[in-house]
Amino acid sequence: MIAQPDSVRYIGRFAPSPTGPLHLGSLYTALASFLDARSHGGRWLLRIDDLDTPRNVAGAAERIIDTLFGFGLQWDDEIAFQSQHLDEYAAAIERLRERGLIYRCICSRAKLADSPDRYPGYCRNQNPDPSQAHALRLACPNQDVRFIDRLQGPMRQNLAEQVGDFVVLRKDRIFAYQLAVIVDDCRQGVNHVVRGYDLLDSTPRQCYLYQLFGQAPPTYAHIPVIVDGNGQKLSKQSRAAAVSTHSGARTLYRLLCLLNQAPPPSLRNASIADLVDWGIRHWQPAQLSGVARISQPVAHDY
Repeated sequence: MIAQPDSVRYIGRFAPSPTGPLHLGSLYTALASFLDARSHGGRWLLRIDDLDTPRNVAGAAERIIDTLFGFGLQWDDEIAFQSQHLDEYAAAIERLRERGLIYRCICSRAKLADSPDRYPGYCRNQNPDPSQAHALRLACPNQDVRFIDRLQGPMRQNLAEQVGDFVVLRKDRIFAYQLAVIVDDCRQGVNHVVRGYDLLDSTPRQCYLYQLFGQAPPTYAHIPVIVDGNGQKLSKQSRAAAVSTHSGARTLYRLLCLLNQAPPPSLRNASIADLVDWGIRHWQPAQLSGVARISQPVAHDY
């Protein structure tokens, strides 16, 4: 069982990608992460995950930063940018290569279309020509990875059977999220991660990488994602509207309700500062235990 001892000061983080402005779902995650850190007397870091350069949008990082600040979610330390740490990701890849744990993969998306959820291992023993465009995959053993999520409970996944060998360096030479997030969190000393339920399935892969690098993984808490009336997650891909600080206090009250925190009606006309303060003092993450999705009621219900 992989576990993280809670014997050091809480260090959490929020790590958005600058592929567009914050929408309600991403601000909801940021707020939960912030409240969890502050309620523990911990630090809360802001990292901009800007490795996926083809998807980055000019000015999005600045808009994200301004939005968080406008909603009273103030981070500690300087803002980190993944693009400033490429040498560290390359060094991590080299460590895996030296141990014979990664291999070249030349599979196209079309070839993998029949196996969207699990890599079948086509290239594992093929040793493709390095001059061909290739990704790098991490060979996964046929064994269970286990961890306990604070909200979702005990989790178990057999990487070989359920995921297959996964990519750590993409064909376009961009470091994969699964690898980069481990390097980043280790560098920053992150020991608590609060994020959306949609990332729960990625966690065993990250726990396995922590194991390979000889590091203890953070304590994880996967909060439910907000879905619309059609059951679709609010996201940039679904064209979720950007949040505005114009009616920031009303939005914060709405988010506290969506986080099942039951703010009193007397806070409906409170200031942003008062709402954030109330949220820290009354934060009850257990109200989200075992919940994967929360439907977004219409705004006038708040």
